[in-house]
Amino acid sequence: MTLQRSAAITCNVAILLVALSACSNFGSSRDVANPTLSGTSLAAQVCSNCHGLTGESTSPAFPKLAGQQKEYLSAQLIDFKGHDRKDDRGTQYMWGFTHLTDSQVNELADYFSAQAPMRGRSAAGATLARGEVIFSQGIPEAAVIACTSCHGPSAEGNGAIPRLAGQHASYIVEQIKVFQNTDQRPRGAAMKMVTHALSLQDTQAVALYLASMGASK
Repeated sequence: MTLQRSAAITCNVAILLVALSACSNFGSSRDVANPTLSGTSLAAQVCSNCHGLTGESTSPAFPKLAGQQKEYLSAQLIDFKGHDRKDDRGTQYMWGFTHLTDSQVNELADYFSAQAPMRGRSAAGATLARGEVIFSQGIPEAAVIACTSCHGPSAEGNGAIPRLAGQHASYIVEQIKVFQNTDQRPRGAAMKMVTHALSLQDTQAVALYLASMGASK
């Protein structure tokens, strides 16, 4: 191996390690407490490390924000800022934003809600079909209402009700478990009631279906 090639590989590895550590190090490397920083600047300098520049995150560890409902985004930022939302992932990555101003919250919500809606991933099979049934019809025998009742026929959400179409399936599963088993999300009373009887298998099925919505044909 030539010295030049070895140096190039070393450089690429270093860049990869920096990228992988960005989300865990943003609090110490970014000026998140600067009240004069615009929401758009925060989105580009901080939020993009985990959620992507347009909110179309590639890692299922971090939810997609692209085209999310503005009111919902604002509410979640306020809950993180006040340490009212206590799910593990939110606590780990979002509790550092205690200094967000009202203007920054509004601008961040404006920015991500204005992006092209999150894109789904194509999927097929019996699990997907089961998820579609739950989404559109619910599970009447278990008193689980259809997801469309609140999130809309295309899972686009409305106001304080989030868009789910195109969201990472594993993130949806994780959050449903939070609703079912904890009180870590202060605005989650309705979801706790709706999802309490969902089995893990049905949770995964409806999450897979939601993740597939909006996929390119």
